[in-house]
Amino acid sequence: MDRRIELLREWGCDIEGTMERMLDDEEFYLECLAAIPVDENFPRLTEALRKHDLATAFDCAHTLKGVLSNLGLTPMYNKTVEIVEPLRAGKQEGVLEKNEELLSMKDYVSEILQLR
Repeated sequence: MDRRIELLREWGCDIEGTMERMLDDEEFYLECLAAIPVDENFPRLTEALRKHDLATAFDCAHTLKGVLSNLGLTPMYNKTVEIVEPLRAGKQEGVLEKNEELLSMKDYVSEILQLR
């Protein structure tokens, strides 16, 4: 198995479930993962939170939650749930800090993907 995928497994990602969805195509999985560092929902979420635009923030976070779940990025998915649920309730308290944690996780995935 590709070293990058092994590192994601060690981080707590659901590689088994994801590989099943990806028909065990590691190359395809890595191609899909490459979209994470450049997904525009991350900066859109941050901007919406800073502007207190909860509807847009919720939409971005909810989209990310689905993508992260499908890619088996469990630690990031769990952090996104911590963002989505308060936004769903119309609250923003503590969400910007959770978003910063999510962005750090995105950077970590970017670092892993750059390895060979």
